[in-house]
Amino acid sequence: MKTNLNWRQKIISVGLLAGVLAPGAAFACACGCGVFDVGTSSMFPGGSGGMAYLNYDYQDQNQNWSGTSSASAANNGDKEIETHFAAIGLQYMFNRSWGAQLELPVWNRTFTTDLNFGNGIPQIVSRNWTGLGDLRLKGIYTGFSEDLSSGLTFGVKLPTGSDSHDLDVVDRDTQIGTGSTDLLLGAFHRARFGSSHWNWFGQAEMDLPVLKTGGYRPGLEVDVAAGIYRDGLSLGRVKISPVAQVIGSWRGRDNGSEAAPDDSGYQRVLLSPGIEFHLHPVKFYADVEIPVYQNMRGNQLVAPALFKVSASYMF
Repeated sequence: MKTNLNWRQKIISVGLLAGVLAPGAAFACACGCGVFDVGTSSMFPGGSGGMAYLNYDYQDQNQNWSGTSSASAANNGDKEIETHFAAIGLQYMFNRSWGAQLELPVWNRTFTTDLNFGNGIPQIVSRNWTGLGDLRLKGIYTGFSEDLSSGLTFGVKLPTGSDSHDLDVVDRDTQIGTGSTDLLLGAFHRARFGSSHWNWFGQAEMDLPVLKTGGYRPGLEVDVAAGIYRDGLSLGRVKISPVAQVIGSWRGRDNGSEAAPDDSGYQRVLLSPGIEFHLHPVKFYADVEIPVYQNMRGNQLVAPALFKVSASYMF
């Protein structure tokens, strides 16, 4: 049983985390990238040693939303925000109680907006750019139990991403970097259902901006996930684990002279089926996240689905 648990702890550790900030455009959007940071218990350590990972996430925010329902595109000056998120990361557990994680993201974003919104003839323009995102550095504590089933994470998001790209078109809340320094606090727990192959997990993370640049402070974001997964399946030497999870997000409104507080902040719930493959020492994970409830303040762009894939190497 303990051997199976340790094997599962390593299988589920496939990395994710790609969106590390929470941008949105001034009339406006809701990136909600923090949902990529929870779920699938993917970063739960299973013992001492390291993991290098590469993540790719994607969302196309092309639907205007207000309150709990879709709204006319004519109510929002921003028309589309398409983002490819990539991140490389390293997690290392020095012993069974303490570890650290470093992640560096790179984003490619296409932003389409009406520069003349509300003032007559539309002036639709698009911008595409690629840039370094905001670096995340975390500590990990798993010393609560021998099987590392519970843990805390704590760290900081640093403003390494640009928050000043083409400011005549791209608003602060649509930049790749937020310009803020944030505190990151999280917790996780996992357990097996008796002696079966079924397991459950819960995870939460809070992103609290504490230092800002200029007149923009992104809103506080809290993301939580709960799910079940099954181990014990295989195809030849490849071990397979299906995953089903529910993800919830809450984000407060942005603040400052360069923010759009009336068109930022939201609550939402997503359902996310996924699957993991493990051929030691390599793991692969993929899922899709489908919003089933969204409550957006003002008018914000949302994506009909979010996609995530991760590959990791254990050493």
